[in-house]
Amino acid sequence: MALPVVAVVGRPNVGKSTFFNKLVGERISIVEDVPGVTRDRIYSVCEWAGRKMLLVDTGGLEPNSEDEFHLHIKEQVEIAVETADVIIMMTEIVSGLMPTDREIARFLSRCKKPVVLAVNKVDSIGHLPPEFYEFYELGIEHGPFAVSSVHGTGSGDILECVNSLLPPPCEEEESERIRVAVIGKPNSGKSSLVNRITGQSRMIVSNVPGTTRDAVDTEVDNEYGSFTFIDTAGIRRQSKVEDKIEKYSVLRAKLAVERADVCILMVDSLEMVTQQDERIAGIAHESGKPTIVALNKWDLVDKDNDSVKKAKKDVEIALSYMTYAPLAFISAKTGQRVTKLFDLIRTVYESSRRRIPTGVLNDVLADAVARVQPPSDRGRRLKIYYMTQVSVAPPTFVVFCNSAELFHFSYRRYLENNLRETFDFEGTPIRIIVRERGEEEK
Repeated sequence: MALPVVAVVGRPNVGKSTFFNKLVGERISIVEDVPGVTRDRIYSVCEWAGRKMLLVDTGGLEPNSEDEFHLHIKEQVEIAVETADVIIMMTEIVSGLMPTDREIARFLSRCKKPVVLAVNKVDSIGHLPPEFYEFYELGIEHGPFAVSSVHGTGSGDILECVNSLLPPPCEEEESERIRVAVIGKPNSGKSSLVNRITGQSRMIVSNVPGTTRDAVDTEVDNEYGSFTFIDTAGIRRQSKVEDKIEKYSVLRAKLAVERADVCILMVDSLEMVTQQDERIAGIAHESGKPTIVALNKWDLVDKDNDSVKKAKKDVEIALSYMTYAPLAFISAKTGQRVTKLFDLIRTVYESSRRRIPTGVLNDVLADAVARVQPPSDRGRRLKIYYMTQVSVAPPTFVVFCNSAELFHFSYRRYLENNLRETFDFEGTPIRIIVRERGEEEK
């Protein structure tokens, strides 16, 4: 079932992201003392008194601004409010009651949703300062509640009130979802792909590289199954990561890969695979994540009879360490072949979780050893005793032999390719761990 949604809304720099991070217990939203840092809706699960809810952090709202980014932020806030069951309006006591707060309160009153008013940055202990009481002028039914996002005081009162306003829980269980991280360098079309899949302007899309700064989750349910798409900030070269916000974005993208089940590497077809694409692909590969390489903007490529063949060859050479990754030729802008990604996602997801019985595994191993004899060195030959699978995601196998030193990299690659062909491990890395007999008992 879908969790109830609680949106945190307010003008810039009132502490929404700090409050959000405090409630969910980890640093998910970017926090920086610069107005406008959070620009997309950020989601995370929060639990209070045994009730789970989906908390949404939104960008700072400037209702009367005509700036392009503020208009985009306003659109994102409107979508968040529309999908929310309860709204937390965040203000702060240091600046006091501002005209923008009044505008936001009027906007929320028209939404016909329960609104809880929070007055942030009340960091002192004891009697409330006189300035606190002016927030009653906003006429919001639930509140105001004095909170300190930094220290966490007052957040329990807020959540208690929010809990009382949520719709009653449904007994139906939530279905398993496949988490998909959309990764790539800036301006490769990651947000455009997620927007195309969801059919709405879910993320801010701009030709300015680096528009998306946070890793953003979007749930998608369709005939192919249930998915959560994580749109990540474009990962730049480390030398170009100059300010704190950009550093947080790179870290967030890496963490998004870690918590994903499948990665889609977006590559600009007009540039093909660059060194930066190779580095980003390496993050997914080293994390053991099944990966799909999506050549985006394929509609803009001047094509001939050999275009597809040449593109495949170029990708294979550039990403030689992950030739297992299937290739998709798409256009996020036009929607060309985007739906085919769902079948690929499910295929590589199932590959990464495939378990092979030990008996079957060793039959294949014996056949592989018979066909290509293990290497030898100075009259001493490698002997492989048996193999067993110890984990999935990625599929990991332990091979016991007489000498790990004799187990050459090329023979490890030969066995890996044999496993991949025999058991159809499409799209997923395979790990082979070599152990000498005697380590087995350890």
